[in-house]
Amino acid sequence: MTDLVRSAYVIGRRDFAATVYSKAFIFFLIGPLFPVLLGAIFGGIGARVATQTEQPRVAVVASGEDFAKLAEAHRKLSQALGDRPLAELVRVPPEPNVEEQQRRLLASSDPPVVAVLTGGLERPHLMGAINPVGSTAGQIALLVDTARFPQDEAPELAVTAVKQAAGYVSRSRAITAQAGQMILFFLTIILAGMTLSQLIEEKSNKVIEVLAAAVPIEAIFLGKLFAMLAASIVGIVVWVSVGALAISLLVEGGTDSLPTPAVGSAMFLVLVVAYFAMNYLLLGSVFLSIGAQASTVREVQTLSMPVTVAQVLIFGFAAFAVGTPNSPLAIGGALFPLSSPLVMVARAAELPELWPHVVAIMWQALWVGLIVVVSARLFRRTVLSSGPARRRWWKRASA
Repeated sequence: MTDLVRSAYVIGRRDFAATVYSKAFIFFLIGPLFPVLLGAIFGGIGARVATQTEQPRVAVVASGEDFAKLAEAHRKLSQALGDRPLAELVRVPPEPNVEEQQRRLLASSDPPVVAVLTGGLERPHLMGAINPVGSTAGQIALLVDTARFPQDEAPELAVTAVKQAAGYVSRSRAITAQAGQMILFFLTIILAGMTLSQLIEEKSNKVIEVLAAAVPIEAIFLGKLFAMLAASIVGIVVWVSVGALAISLLVEGGTDSLPTPAVGSAMFLVLVVAYFAMNYLLLGSVFLSIGAQASTVREVQTLSMPVTVAQVLIFGFAAFAVGTPNSPLAIGGALFPLSSPLVMVARAAELPELWPHVVAIMWQALWVGLIVVVSARLFRRTVLSSGPARRRWWKRASA
């Protein structure tokens, strides 16, 4: 057992140094920056396009005084609704023939409008290609009512701000739980795939056979698994540090403005790293055993596809635990070993108790040991197989 651990340590130190001290590791560290930038750019473009397409434009045929009241009501409602699109108002001076003006405005494309409001604030009439009980008609009715209300007689709403409220805390913790699950899932998938690529490269170069002549096969398996885990944790530490620095520089209030998980920020980070390690060891063992059976990248993609799809389904199953950490579904997800890390990292964001995490980590460690042992044996049986595959008995009989 001591020789196995010593050999695994030698292999792990070799792979860790070859990974961390290579030029490719720099690109590995900055790799997640590109999806974040692309997501921010295309997310902003999509939000702008969605706002422009969802925001209807209504022509208002009214006097300057009535339109000023409507514009003031529009400003107040827009400020209250925040990012939700409110109908845009365009003033058009009234003409003698109002009906002809309505038809011309609806048919004109400069500017294109969906409806025309006439009659001022006394007898408002809305005509256009809209639903009479839809959101646009409702918004215009609300604007008219707000503009009609005497502003000097309007009672002022007294507002007292507090730092926390139960509803706000619950919602922010649910968002933190979802973010923790997504980070755990994507990091595990990406980094387990890197382990596969490295294994296939060493198999094609016959490096595995050279190592197997010097150390036990199980030591190669364990060394590679824990070396990539250590390199991944280095990457996580770098990403968290850079993210915290960026938030401190770009966001008002810095990291203090972020929602605080139920177990505390420091303990939550510790649990995220612990559950990532468990999730990676579980999935990485499976991917390494798959890589041992494949000799080309195409075979790896074919064999790993079912595992990846299953992991996506498990991630979807674990997402149902967010918001209801004590439900039977969440407890079942915590007991199932492959979804347990994802469910428990969400629980850490929503509930303050620590003893369930101690039990969960011990339970996951038990399954990690079982899966690693089985995967290591499968790795041993398949990693050194070379040459043409043996024909099945029915093929030999027909030959």
